[in-house]
Amino acid sequence: MRSARGALPGRLRSLLFAPANRLDLVAKLPRSGPDGVVIDLEDAVPVSGKEGARLLVPEGVRLVLAATGAPLVFVRVNPVGGEHHSADLAALEPGLTGVVLPKVSSQEDVRRLRNELDARGLEALAIIAGLESAAGVASAREIARAGIEMLYFGAEDFITDMGGERTASNREVLYARSEVALAARLGNVLGLDQVVVDIQDHDRLRRECEEARALGYGGKLCIHPGQVGVANEAFMPGAEEIERSRRMVAAFDAGRRESWGVIDFEGQMVDEPVVRRARAVLVRAGLAEDGGGGVHVG
Repeated sequence: MRSARGALPGRLRSLLFAPANRLDLVAKLPRSGPDGVVIDLEDAVPVSGKEGARLLVPEGVRLVLAATGAPLVFVRVNPVGGEHHSADLAALEPGLTGVVLPKVSSQEDVRRLRNELDARGLEALAIIAGLESAAGVASAREIARAGIEMLYFGAEDFITDMGGERTASNREVLYARSEVALAARLGNVLGLDQVVVDIQDHDRLRRECEEARALGYGGKLCIHPGQVGVANEAFMPGAEEIERSRRMVAAFDAGRRESWGVIDFEGQMVDEPVVRRARAVLVRAGLAEDGGGGVHVG
């Protein structure tokens, strides 16, 4: 378990949510093998149950950490400026990996949260920023550079804010989804893709994971344990891709020792940008550390 900022792993293929007021579900979070879990105080908990849910957060964290091969543990608080935000922060403890801040609309939201965490002695906690509105997407590049470790795109809230209509094609969110992925890359943080609300539609989930990976996302938000395996598999490179990447990196590093900037690798001209993609494959596969000073999008 790692909680220090900057010490996060190079991959987070799946991030599984459960309501903070359902300790029975929280205790089961690690069973499906997610890379990270979120104990949710926001959308998953009704207003009438938020106070009681906060009291259960420490026990929920302990239940998750007690599991064999415990995942990274985050708590999603309510948005900055809302009536529940400050009270949510009081439920946080140093054993957490980090905080998920939803509905971020500007750098200022992140700065306020960071200042609040620092004041509570929780400066080691990482921040995942949720971009779920027109303002959030419009400010995505600035938010990605505001001292966060990860960000996610929330398609459902975004399209509601836009007054649009959500469809299975994802065409209506393609621009925003792409912009958030681009912002993550420019900010050198990990980007996590939107949820699939139809928890039975694994075909759609696989398709969306493939789309997300093609766009540059590193993982998927999951709202049901049955989605975790699909996401983990989709964001894990295949054996052939891993082996080819290993050979490419080794060949390029050997060529660089001879002062070559470009090599002929198995009939393909390969330079630094191509090799960076190969190195990212090895990071996603857990076979290499990120060398960029942050979490690599890949």
